[in-house]
Amino acid sequence: MKKGIHPTYYSSAKITCACGQVFTVGSTMKEIHVEICSNCHPFYTGKQKLVDTARRVERYQKRLEKMIKKPKQNDKKSKKKSED
Repeated sequence: MKKGIHPTYYSSAKITCACGQVFTVGSTMKEIHVEICSNCHPFYTGKQKLVDTARRVERYQKRLEKMIKKPKQNDKKSKKKSED
C-alpha cells in the first residue's frame, strides 16, 4: 500500500440512528448519523413508517383525499366537441 493516499480507518466507528439505536462498525468516518437503521426499517420490522423530509408524502395524501371526495363529473362539453 502506498503511504499517505488512503483515508484513516476507524475500527470502532459509532453509527447513530434517529430512533436512538447505536452501532459500532469499522469505517473511514468516526461518527455517522443515519435516519433509518435495521432496527426501525419497515422491511425488517414489518411496520409502515413514512420518512418525509420535504413534506411530499403529506402533499400526496392531501391530493389523494381531494380526489376521493370529489365525484367524477361527466364532461358534456368535451363529448360535444368530439361529436362535431
